[in-house]
Amino acid sequence: MNEKIEFTKRLRAAMTQAGYAASPSVLEHEFNLRWPGKSISNQAAWGWLNNRSIPMQDKMQVLAEWLKVEPEVLRFGEVVRKSVQSHKQRWATGIGFQERETLEEFLALSAPNRKVVREVIAAFTKAERAN
Repeated sequence: MNEKIEFTKRLRAAMTQAGYAASPSVLEHEFNLRWPGKSISNQAAWGWLNNRSIPMQDKMQVLAEWLKVEPEVLRFGEVVRKSVQSHKQRWATGIGFQERETLEEFLALSAPNRKVVREVIAAFTKAERAN
């Protein structure tokens, strides 16, 4: 997967869905209306729309707000967002009060003691997988 190609596809789709032509001049104009810093050039907009570059995070946030899409979806895609949400859901529903309390106690330990606890857990996990 080429990140620049995938980003360009998402940016073009977001512009079209928002009712704008996916052209460098439109992107340059609309972005610069919203960007408080130094204006981007037509070449920069062209690069974003033609697999050449990906804007920095601060510019990504302006694009996302303008196009009404989450910045992480614009940058990384819906698949990544769903994967992260799935992982968060696992933590939200898979951990009970006792586990949360244990994690809080773990986080209160010093770094060397947390390392020892991680090593003990890794050893138990390895032994259980072997069974």
